[in-house]
Amino acid sequence: MEYQAIRYAVVDGIASITLNRPERRNALDLAMRNELAWAVGEIRRDKGVRAVIIAGAGNSFCAGGDLASMQGAIPDAAAGRDRLRSNIDWLQEWVMLDRPVIAAVDGHAAGAGFNLALAADFILATPEARFAQSFARVGLVPDFAGLHLLPRIVGLQRAKELVFSARTIDAAEAHALGIVYAIHDRAALPQAALALAARIATASPDAFGLAKQALNQAQSHDLRANLEIEAAYQGICFTSDFHKEAVRRFLAKEPALFAGLA
Repeated sequence: MEYQAIRYAVVDGIASITLNRPERRNALDLAMRNELAWAVGEIRRDKGVRAVIIAGAGNSFCAGGDLASMQGAIPDAAAGRDRLRSNIDWLQEWVMLDRPVIAAVDGHAAGAGFNLALAADFILATPEARFAQSFARVGLVPDFAGLHLLPRIVGLQRAKELVFSARTIDAAEAHALGIVYAIHDRAALPQAALALAARIATASPDAFGLAKQALNQAQSHDLRANLEIEAAYQGICFTSDFHKEAVRRFLAKEPALFAGLA
């Protein structure tokens, strides 16, 4: 794949995805969606990738779907459904990716762009970041997994308010709602994202991937099912080389393999 709508690189085990249509505020057209799908597949296949950062070129993260490119491309409801269904496989892989994902958001993250960021494990934002579930402004429902992700992060009532109002919230409100993990100045954002990715990449890949999968699915299961999942996943982690070395270091009072995010 020759990337044009995005930039993709891996340095020291950290994959960087940069949405690369700054002249359109990184709006998602079909080319960008196809390249994102390919990049997610590359990450899943490359076990050398320990963490992922996604950002936008210029001073916007992603303005959402490129409405101009949709004109004349959706003649009926079936075509509209098929256009979105073509994203299902890679979006599911993006949400459930077994590596830590950090979204570095500067400027606007609207519509599908907002939801692309919500799929990350942590969102870092600048004070200039703005978030909007803007679909209602053009008579649409949230897509790109927004209907799944948003209520799990902010709660059902607040999710309804953000969707129905289609209002724009700033970084401070997004932080208060639990959408944004931390706020950094524009100049400091890239390094802050890299530092967070590097820290969390030192965690056990087995434990992180399994815990992320379980947490993402926990609200869909009852208590018994979650307890069974905990037991099965813990059994896997008990046998990992990471766990054995971490315990050895703990008992020997040596520095930990993973010191947390503090």
